[in-house]
Amino acid sequence: MAATKTSSPFATGKVNIAFVAAEFDAAQDALKDLRARYSNVAPEDADVIVALGGDGFVLQALRRFVDSKKPVFGLNRGSVGFLMNDYSNEGLDLRLSKAQAVTLYPLQMIARTSDGKIHDSLAINEVSLLRQTYQAAKLEIVIDGVTRMEELICDGALVSTPAGSTAYNLSAHGPIIPLSAEILALTPISAFRPRRWRGALLPHDADVVFRIHDTGKRPVSATADDFEVRDVVEVTIREDRARSFQLLFDPETNLEERILKEQFTP
Repeated sequence: MAATKTSSPFATGKVNIAFVAAEFDAAQDALKDLRARYSNVAPEDADVIVALGGDGFVLQALRRFVDSKKPVFGLNRGSVGFLMNDYSNEGLDLRLSKAQAVTLYPLQMIARTSDGKIHDSLAINEVSLLRQTYQAAKLEIVIDGVTRMEELICDGALVSTPAGSTAYNLSAHGPIIPLSAEILALTPISAFRPRRWRGALLPHDADVVFRIHDTGKRPVSATADDFEVRDVVEVTIREDRARSFQLLFDPETNLEERILKEQFTP
């Protein structure tokens, strides 16, 4: 499955909180305030991680603590904050006790570069490929071992999870995907040929391979959320069902509701 939603794991009992924050001033100021108001433990001793920053920082926090399986509750001190909760320094214990947990299954990116090295990373939102120079990229698209498009001439392409479908995918005119849908979005970025191709919806367990053509003249980078690899020659993307992330939301602004609401935003 792409994602599941459950009630708070902290409905009863004391919660041990570890606060982590982005480096910018608003997040650091909030970190000092919350640590003064609430008990703070080391991340390894925590029941929950409270991440202060923006969407980029909460993605970093989720990847940082993926092996510990600790849930993350984001408080927005950045700009958009789509994956975050509204910031308040009051009532945090009560909010955590009522929070809804969303389990997200990430994408695994395996990228091979022109020097033969292999780079492996996880993405919660999307894996994107982008041209590195003024010349368009030429991509071959292979789905489950079958070449579905021999050559896409474009600025790039991306594969998005439902949770990431309202991020870069939406900006590239890709579809918004309900959180419970077991599908991925494959979306071109500024496609030149075929000009009218708008992408595809794929089963969540599909193996997607991009082969980059004419790499010497038309270099391409690959990015898993905020982890970038340059000069790639082949990129494999698949859902990693062996690992998962748990993100907490206030019930009135849970992630499923936000994604649904985004479809009716003018």
